[in-house]
Amino acid sequence: MIRGWLNKLTDPDQALCFAMSSLIDAAGVKYALAQEPVRYREGEPLKLFLANYVGSRNTGSDVRVEEIVRQLRAILGDDNLQLTTMTFDPAKTANYFRAVRQVRLPRLFPPFIASECPKHHGVIACEGSMFKSKFSNALTIMMGGALGMASIEGKLGVGYGAEAGAMDESLSRFVRKHCQQSLVICRNEPSRKVLGALGVRTTSGTDTAWTFEPAAPAVGHALLREHGWDGVRPLLIVCPINPFFWPAKPDLIKTAALKLAGQFGEDHYDAAYFHTWSEQSERRYTAYIEGLARAAREFVSQTDAFLVCVGMEMLDRSACEDLVARLPKAAPCFVSDEHDMYTLVSVLRHASLLVASRFHAMVTSMPAGVAQVGVTMDERISNLLQDRGHSELLLRVDEPGLGDRLIHAMRLAYAERERLYTQTRAFVPGQLQKLGQMGIDFEAELLRVYPSFPRRDVPRTPEHYLPRLAPELVALMEAHA
Repeated sequence: MIRGWLNKLTDPDQALCFAMSSLIDAAGVKYALAQEPVRYREGEPLKLFLANYVGSRNTGSDVRVEEIVRQLRAILGDDNLQLTTMTFDPAKTANYFRAVRQVRLPRLFPPFIASECPKHHGVIACEGSMFKSKFSNALTIMMGGALGMASIEGKLGVGYGAEAGAMDESLSRFVRKHCQQSLVICRNEPSRKVLGALGVRTTSGTDTAWTFEPAAPAVGHALLREHGWDGVRPLLIVCPINPFFWPAKPDLIKTAALKLAGQFGEDHYDAAYFHTWSEQSERRYTAYIEGLARAAREFVSQTDAFLVCVGMEMLDRSACEDLVARLPKAAPCFVSDEHDMYTLVSVLRHASLLVASRFHAMVTSMPAGVAQVGVTMDERISNLLQDRGHSELLLRVDEPGLGDRLIHAMRLAYAERERLYTQTRAFVPGQLQKLGQMGIDFEAELLRVYPSFPRRDVPRTPEHYLPRLAPELVALMEAHA
């Protein structure tokens, strides 16, 4: 027992987990002592708190929350709803999430979660990588902590379009303890199996980004023309990442060294968090970038394609620049620190071929039928391409001989782009149907918790539980009804 307590005190991740769990337990004690929390009352707006990872210009996270907001408004009605979202940096989300109150999320988040969640009638956890240790245990502690705060007070708690993967033992215990009363709508069946083993209630769903409407095609076209594309040559877009500096872990010794002597600056992620990095990580990253660059060079030489790099998160800028440095001539880089999500997705949809290690680069370009090759670091892109029946276009970031295997997959995708255009677009309506069903399941959970909430008088069919769709999505739905 003493060793367990020492681990909690000396391991920052475990300390964070322990702190969040203790705050949830304290809220439960208050509730048990009849200190009535904020409750929904018939006739008043439903106050929902959106727990997420926005404010770092991660395009995928931003798109997900934007579409959750639009779907909630469509289902519940503006007059019946008050939404609050947390953000690391309100300046970076200032033009996103219409009419949603934004509150700054401090880096030391457990006290904030414990004070903010009880002010609302429910919590919607919005992050896609909701339950996994791959990137950072802190992210799951944040999402699970928000859901746990709602559950302990008998309020609405829903994980929306979530994915689950491998978790550290302490993190699994945390989720098992605090999330069993939540409903987690998973975006694939493997995630349901992971959470089901922990006793968490789940149902099937999909990602929330399928309904996203980017800027008009002319916006992306103009940006590309401005940077040298003639509008005729094939357009190759590559979305690289650094897959090998995760997870980010808190390190108090490195934090002190950074502040006192400026050490470990290259590894610093944020606050007390540092990327995992070693000589092996550097070798693997170099092999990945050189594999992408080699395949890109060969494809450009064979097709006269115009090459563009897109960074879907600010962190991706270094990967884009490292790739471009290995090309015979410079290529433009469009990164989310300079371009908003509407512009970036507009650019992606012009691609003749997309090579991506970013899941949402693939999802948001699929309505345009873009031919795609996925180079994946985890199960997200793998699940997507396998669900589409295109596993031959899937590679891993650490695959031996990546460059050779990648150019083979790129040639195949480009040669079959007309077939892929048809098949990819035909896949989208099924995801829209799943997203509409998620809305139905969400409403059912809401009415279970708050039976007096006014329900719209519409048929309980998926198309009535989607936000307004762009004309091209409407046409897709009609063509594949």
